[in-house]
Amino acid sequence: MIRSMTGFGAAEGLVGGSRVSVELRTVNHRFFSPSIKLPSELSRWEPEVREALRRRIARGHVTVSARTERTSSSSSIDEQRFASYVAMLRDLRDRHGLDGTIDVATILRMPDVLASDNDGTEGTPAELTSIVESAIESLTKSRTDEGRRLAGYLLERFGVVDAALSRIAARAPERIIAQRDRLRESVRVLTEGMAVDEQRIAQEIAILADRLDVGEELHRFASHIAAFRAALEQSGGEPVGKRLGFLLQEMLREANTTGSKANDAAMLQDVVTMKEELERIREQVENLE
Repeated sequence: MIRSMTGFGAAEGLVGGSRVSVELRTVNHRFFSPSIKLPSELSRWEPEVREALRRRIARGHVTVSARTERTSSSSSIDEQRFASYVAMLRDLRDRHGLDGTIDVATILRMPDVLASDNDGTEGTPAELTSIVESAIESLTKSRTDEGRRLAGYLLERFGVVDAALSRIAARAPERIIAQRDRLRESVRVLTEGMAVDEQRIAQEIAILADRLDVGEELHRFASHIAAFRAALEQSGGEPVGKRLGFLLQEMLREANTTGSKANDAAMLQDVVTMKEELERIREQVENLE
């Protein structure tokens, strides 16, 4: 199933002694374009995160944000440092004639008196990329769900294109017959009472029919639609957005050629309808990976 380039995914887990939450947001972009924002303690593993994204996301602007939350950890008191601060404060109190007692809480708030068993420097890049890959799984599901909705919309629009194409195919031979009869009538009016070279008229009609024939254009158009539908329905998981965009360009070229050959109000109206639908389809295809 095709995937949209728009989506959101999130995951969390432990990296060393910290809980890390990762969020991924993607929007459409012609190429793979990551923007990675990691906390300072994780920033050294940005290359590993970038590579994990590159392996799973082919196209789109990807914004990665992460935040850390220290888990509960045990602390111990550096008694030597504690005693040093007590001695220093007592000396200051006595030398400056200050009143009051030395509060334990005050000492504990002094630098480096409390030592945490978890200093936040633990963890491995594999732990972080594992969380990122879980977020990518969530993102992929989001993008696949959105892609499924887009596929339904595109097939609905192609239903309108198919109907217009069928009307053009039915009208094309009638239009040639009408043009032939109009040519014969014009010649009859202009040459009334004069001898007419029927062979020359037949040649001119043949030239006119060849110039107005849109059979090849309609055949190629139908082939492009079939290829487009096959790409929408493929289950390999490969990105198809660029291929769909190319097929749309080819369809638009055939529509323009058909319009230039039409010389018929009803056919031109259907060509306009097809081009309007192709433009709607193109806007949505730009969102596909």
